[in-house]
Amino acid sequence: MRALDDRLPWYRSMPPSRRSAVGLVAQSGITSFIAWHEDPEAQPWIAADVFAAAPRELLRSVSLQQTLGLIRTVVSVFEERIADADPMMREPILRYSREIAFAAADVYARAAESRGLWDARLEALVVDSILTGEHDDELPSRSAALGWHGRGECAVLVGVAPRVLDVDVIRRKARHAGCDVLVGMQGTRLVVVIGRAAAVEETPTEEPIAFLDIAGQLAEGFGEGHLVLGPSVPSIVDAARSAKSALGGFAVADAWRRTPRPVRADDLLPERALAGDALARQELVRTIYVPLREHSSDLLATLACYLDTGRSLEATARELFVHPNTVRYRLKRISEIIGWDATGAREALALHTAVILGSIGDAARERNQRPPQQQHHASRGRPRVGG
Repeated sequence: MRALDDRLPWYRSMPPSRRSAVGLVAQSGITSFIAWHEDPEAQPWIAADVFAAAPRELLRSVSLQQTLGLIRTVVSVFEERIADADPMMREPILRYSREIAFAAADVYARAAESRGLWDARLEALVVDSILTGEHDDELPSRSAALGWHGRGECAVLVGVAPRVLDVDVIRRKARHAGCDVLVGMQGTRLVVVIGRAAAVEETPTEEPIAFLDIAGQLAEGFGEGHLVLGPSVPSIVDAARSAKSALGGFAVADAWRRTPRPVRADDLLPERALAGDALARQELVRTIYVPLREHSSDLLATLACYLDTGRSLEATARELFVHPNTVRYRLKRISEIIGWDATGAREALALHTAVILGSIGDAARERNQRPPQQQHHASRGRPRVGG
């Protein structure tokens, strides 16, 4: 015990109860050595029993490196007191110390394996709660228990699970990108929650890596197929919204003939809206239709006419009784306001879908705001289908 106190600084700083537990383990090792020397055939279970007397919390407070230092100190005291006096004892001491070292490694390996299985179950629970949107206030603490350090934005990436999943590849790529990940399997789908820590004060000018670029780096860990990235959200508590968009985009990614890999879920808004995704419909109306309606009715009318006429400037100008340059100017203003270019085929599809959905919503609200008597007359004056 004096040798432990003199040679191991970490031992001197331990509380008395922990020092007593370490001494109990050392005493158990000495007693076990005597029993093993009398019966060498008993070495497998005697060596393993040395650590059975240690309390559970000692395993969490003493590292494997410190345990090996403890064994080395005890063996050195053995050699000083016994082996020098009897050279025949040197070989048994070395053999027994080897068994003790292997037993210590086995104890820590089992603890690490158990902790790894528990972390895997907890990680699966966290990812599942994000996907279903049925999380509670414990989500941040559970993710923190898994080593989640992200305090800033996060996004959800959904793709095809590979035949042999190597999670270490995904985690290694994420570390190189400076972000945290939570990985979960959902049948044939592989779901990765990507978290980006808040900007560090020491490097305020450093631009964070875009989530789409991070998704491209993580693509190696996925199987062949579509890879859809949900929109970024402020924190992991809001990750369910990103997950819902990513899952919706993953379900309809085949509808886009040239779907890039990875692709943003917002780039699949038209397909998602046609498939009945309420979140996509709301996003199209909110980001395209409503800003144009509130800004100018002329812009909205020009866009609707331009799309209805097959994106023809001359046809739009004739129908609106304006000059083609006026149509060009209005299309440019539309692009400045909402960030979508109506002259592109892919973006025109999203714009057309948003205009149709917004018009349907406005018509429904107008009908609901009419007095009941006007609604009755309107229905009487409407021709019956097939009547």
